[in-house]
Amino acid sequence: MSRLLVRPHEPDAEGHVLGVTPESARWRYVGFDLYRLRPGQRLARDTGEREVCLVLLTGRAHVTAGGTRYEDLGDRTSVFAGEGPYAVYVPSAASFDVEAVTDLELAVCSAPGKDGRGARLIRPEEMSRETRGRGTNTRHVRNILPDTEPADSLLVVEVITPGGHWSSYPPHKHDVDNPPVETCLEETYYHRINPSQGFAFQRVYTDDRSLDETMTVQDGDVVLAPRGYHPVGAAHGYDLYYLNVMAGPVREWRFFNDPVHEWIVK
Repeated sequence: MSRLLVRPHEPDAEGHVLGVTPESARWRYVGFDLYRLRPGQRLARDTGEREVCLVLLTGRAHVTAGGTRYEDLGDRTSVFAGEGPYAVYVPSAASFDVEAVTDLELAVCSAPGKDGRGARLIRPEEMSRETRGRGTNTRHVRNILPDTEPADSLLVVEVITPGGHWSSYPPHKHDVDNPPVETCLEETYYHRINPSQGFAFQRVYTDDRSLDETMTVQDGDVVLAPRGYHPVGAAHGYDLYYLNVMAGPVREWRFFNDPVHEWIVK
């Protein structure tokens, strides 16, 4: 199996299902953990030198972050529902405590922090939405923590791609530190598929093909995009959701399309 493909395991005693660290991914910035907590189960952590965005993918929870308690957050039963998630930003040198009220699917997104920011609640209605592309390149975006909102390194967004459509397409990359033309950002894709027995495909490749891998994505998988172009295709009949976490030396999302495919959007 490709090292760029990370598959989930059964929840451990803490509810941990999947984890990506800078060490395991062989990069510098992005961390991603996925938890499935039972009612009453808690997850408490210090953030240390990293900032964190807690995304309540499904279910409800009480969340305490930076000394502030947020009661009974979350009302989404599926990531494919029309509404966005609740999220909580937690700065570095702080702590958080999540107590599940119902069955909870929780994403813990992290990247290097610089201290000084306060924790804050990010409500669904505060997240901008957009539809990108046209025809079978149409997909629907919710910006959870975009570069227009304050943070040190993290960028977090979720996307729904209808069955039979393409996403992150035409193939684009963001692996060169050349703002404002392009910025260097590591990226994870956490995939969900509806119905769950379906599949999708994701390719990660560079211009010189020193990296060129195509992966079959199943429900709950994570794909790493350390560099290169990284398009995604959803199989007919199966809608695809993914949660993106990005971070790099400059907190701006500036991408560069593969020149041989850019005609698609011209």
